Amino acid sequence: METNVYLCENEIDGIFTGIYDAWASGYGHENVRVEVEEARTLSLFSRYHAVRTDSGKAEKVARSIRSKISEKAYHLVFRTALSADPGKADKIYRFLIAGFRYGSGVTTRLADPAVMAVFEASRYVANEAHLFREFIRFKQLKSGIYFGKIKPVNRVAVLMAPDFEDRMPSEDWAIYDETWRDVVVHRADGPWVLVRPEGSEWERMLKESEEEERFQALWRTFFRTIGIEQRRNPNCQRNMMPLRYRENAVEFWEKEKR
Repeated sequence: METNVYLCENEIDGIFTGIYDAWASGYGHENVRVEVEEARTLSLFSRYHAVRTDSGKAEKVARSIRSKISEKAYHLVFRTALSADPGKADKIYRFLIAGFRYGSGVTTRLADPAVMAVFEASRYVANEAHLFREFIRFKQLKSGIYFGKIKPVNRVAVLMAPDFEDRMPSEDWAIYDETWRDVVVHRADGPWVLVRPEGSEWERMLKESEEEERFQALWRTFFRTIGIEQRRNPNCQRNMMPLRYRENAVEFWEKEKR
């Protein structure tokens, strides 16, 4: 029997809509698959269905997860949806099949491959978000906004935002995800929002203040002088701060970089 593949947008609402349509199709769980459009691989004996994102359907799926499984299950699914894993949509679908069967206890059934797949994807995303919370560097722009850039594998900016909202509630700040081109924007004493800027117009706004340049120079000087040369251990340093996290860390910039 042919497999019915539901192709959805690589957004949580798109994935939830794809799951809703696949579930309601009546083809049977073993005869359907959910994929994000970017990861689709055409195969014989498969029929493809384009999924049109519907916020109403997505909300129904989210509400069902929270009420019929658990809040913990929803967070596992949400973090998995932020993963760069090309097979994440179908992994979430298989997890929900088990979730609606076993209820809240599904999150402890790690021997089940469907549960373990979501658990591992969620943990990878959560760990990367945790590391970027520690490694992100903010700079002050001429506009007074504190601006930080990250280049993650997964879409972690939205997981970082609540933490910085607590840390800097009365500051204007923004976090730019270079990989996924998301920008989390926070206005002083207000909520944060996620935006997707278009074009490069906004990049011209990212001029640093003169005071910021002095602080960066001071920080690089401090970083160089605080270390004890005889105890320099590059291997240990790479373990504590892997190379891929250093691109936007000012202390590792060359003097000419701005």
